[in-house]
Amino acid sequence: MKPLKVAIQKQGRLSEKSLELLRKCDFQLSTSTRKLKASASNFPLEVLFLRDDDIPHYVEQGIADIGIVGENELLEKQKNVTTLLHLGFAKCRVSLAIPREEQYNGLSYFEGKTIATSYPVILQQFLQENKINATIESIGGSVEITTGIGLAQGILDIVSTGSTLVMNGLKEVETVLTSQAVLIGNVELQSSQEKLLQQLLFRINATQLGSKSKYILLNTPNESISEITNLLPGMKSPTILPLAQEGWSSLHSVVKESEFWDVIDQLKQKGAEGILVIPIETMVV
Repeated sequence: MKPLKVAIQKQGRLSEKSLELLRKCDFQLSTSTRKLKASASNFPLEVLFLRDDDIPHYVEQGIADIGIVGENELLEKQKNVTTLLHLGFAKCRVSLAIPREEQYNGLSYFEGKTIATSYPVILQQFLQENKINATIESIGGSVEITTGIGLAQGILDIVSTGSTLVMNGLKEVETVLTSQAVLIGNVELQSSQEKLLQQLLFRINATQLGSKSKYILLNTPNESISEITNLLPGMKSPTILPLAQEGWSSLHSVVKESEFWDVIDQLKQKGAEGILVIPIETMVV
């Protein structure tokens, strides 16, 4: 069977997170030598290691069936591909920044100035939408130094923690867009590749759902079961098992990670004891 070809960044944080996701989905990859491609031993999947800004092009051309890339690169390249899934990692901002000592009173600051960036398409669209006339200086890398050497009065670049800006005497003043890793696909996949893609998406969705949830076990007085059940409905309803101690039961359920601390406080108020919270690797609903 022809393997499903997935393109990922060849090195960097996005590459590491992409490989981590594939491994969590139980695709067994041997990538220790970091070749240009690697195959899964337990699934018809082939990984291509590419420059992140080349991935949209290769997916559009069908060299890769799917790819994992930052939204910022996807929007910048404007290729004819399908966005299949937002993956929730490699989050960052694409922001405007200026020298730290400069006063900033709004976007009018950039009127008539030069802005250096590796994202000229995104910047041009933003300036047009906000009716700002500025010169765009397209730079391949090291955008942060352009203000210091007099090439530009501002920059547009990726911001994660902001530490790089601080080290180069800059401050973030406007967020142009927020970005995260996305799974993209060729618009004309063969039926055999589409079938493999659906299996991959099933695994990713189950992994993502599990990572966003917690499995909770607790002991509860029987008279509190109804109230606690209302707090922990689970996927359908909690599992309840009698304990050896009369009048008590063990209750098992699932709760969203974003809510479980608030729920635990409410559980304790209802008399729950011995609360155990366990991470979920995969969850199929």
